[in-house]
Amino acid sequence: MIRICPSCRAKNRIPAAHLADQGRCGACKTALEPASEPLDVTTAEFDEIIGGARVPVLVDFWAAWCGPCRMAAPEVKALAHELAGRALVLKVDTEAEQGLSARYQIQSIPNFMVFRNGKPVFRRAGLAPRAEMRRWIEAESAPG
Repeated sequence: MIRICPSCRAKNRIPAAHLADQGRCGACKTALEPASEPLDVTTAEFDEIIGGARVPVLVDFWAAWCGPCRMAAPEVKALAHELAGRALVLKVDTEAEQGLSARYQIQSIPNFMVFRNGKPVFRRAGLAPRAEMRRWIEAESAPG
């Protein structure tokens, strides 16, 4: 994934395994904070992040036409900010990434999945409050 340095605007390639880590800009050495926003991903990026993440990953399967998905978006964004460094949040547009939707048999949206060590460990369809989403991730944050 490419992250832009907030100080010098340099592009920095961050390996999937380090998206939840604090790093440094390769150009100006300014601190690069852990990912704190939901990451809109393609299938290739999804596979790279899920396969390499060292923290739990919440995936929000959504579509632009879906009212409940739009209602969930601010909560998903706030959760990504709250859990920066402890979890990653991905957004998968089911219209654009139909192969991923088929792979995980997404039949209704919004649909949330939590992955740990590259494998799905939790799944829930439908709108949920942020506190509940946080519990899903925290239940998978324990080492193991």
